[in-house]
Amino acid sequence: MKVVVLSGGVGGARFTRGLLAHLGPGHEVTVVANTGDDLWLHGVRVCPDLDTLMYTLGGAVHEGQGWGRADESTRVSTDLAAYGLGWDWFTLGDLDLATCLARTELLRGGLPLSAATDRLAQRWDLGVRLLPMTDAEVETHARLADGTLLHFEEWWVRHHATLPAVGFEQVGLSGSVAAPGVVEALVSADVVVLPPSNPVVSVGTILAVPGVREAITSTPAPVVGVSPIIGGAPVRGMADACLTAIGVPTTASAVARHYGLRRTGGLLDAWVVDDADAASVPGLREHGLVCGATDTLMRDVASTARIAAFALDLVGPVPSAG
Repeated sequence: MKVVVLSGGVGGARFTRGLLAHLGPGHEVTVVANTGDDLWLHGVRVCPDLDTLMYTLGGAVHEGQGWGRADESTRVSTDLAAYGLGWDWFTLGDLDLATCLARTELLRGGLPLSAATDRLAQRWDLGVRLLPMTDAEVETHARLADGTLLHFEEWWVRHHATLPAVGFEQVGLSGSVAAPGVVEALVSADVVVLPPSNPVVSVGTILAVPGVREAITSTPAPVVGVSPIIGGAPVRGMADACLTAIGVPTTASAVARHYGLRRTGGLLDAWVVDDADAASVPGLREHGLVCGATDTLMRDVASTARIAAFALDLVGPVPSAG
C-alpha cells in the first residue's frame, strides 16, 4: 500500500508514527512536510516541521514538548544571548542546532532542500520517505490588521497568536514548484491522508504549492482527513486563531467544508471527526462526504494507530503487505 501524508509538525508527526504502527512493515509511506515555517537564524536554515517529523519518527523527540530533541541543552544559545544575539523567544537547542548546521552545510554545498533532507534522514530509521513540499525558500507571514507582516514563528511563538491576524502570506510561494517526488507520490498513491495538522498554515501551505492541489484532485486515490478540531477547540496549538483569520469557524464540520468535497472541486472524499463532534456526521454525509466519528485524541502510539486504522477503513481495507 502506498500512503501519502501531508504533514505539519507535532500533530502530523504523531499521527504518522501511529499510522506506521498500524500498517506494519511492507507498506510505502511518503510524508510531504510543510516548510512554510522555515527561517534563517544564527546563519543556519531552521526547518521546524521537517525536524519535528525526523525526531518523532526517528525516536529522538522530546515527548513532553512534541518538538525538539530529548535530553537537549542550550549552552550555545545561552552564550549567543550573552553577545546580544538571537531571540529569547526562539531558542535552538544544541542538538537541534547541529541538525540545522548540517542542513545549512549541505545547502551551501549546492544540494536542494529535498536532497539535503534525504541526506539528514539517512541517520534515522524513519520508516517513511520524507519530502519537503518544495525546494524553494518559502516563509509564511501573518498579516495584521494594520498591514504589518510578522514571520509566522514570531506571531506563533513570541506572541502566541494573540495579535489578531487577517490573513497569511507565503513569501516565495508563487514562484515555487513541488519538490521532486511530491507530485509523483500523490498521483501514484493508494490513499492520501490529511492528518490533524493546522489546516491553514501547515496543510494549507502545502496545498498552495503550485501543482500539489492539482495532483490531489486528479489522483485516483481516495483522500481522507482527520479533524484537528475537537468540540470546537484545536487539539493543540492556536489553530483557532488561524481559522478565524481566514473566516472559517473553529468546528470540525467547518474545516471539512473548508477543504471541500473532491467531486465538486475540493479535496476530501472522507472525514474523521471526534466523538464529541458526532452530531456533525449526518450533515457531512448529506454534503457528500464519507464520514465517521471516533475518539481522535492522540494519547499515545497505540491510540493513534487506532485512529489511523479508522481513517483508512473509511476509504477501504488495507491490502496485505508484500
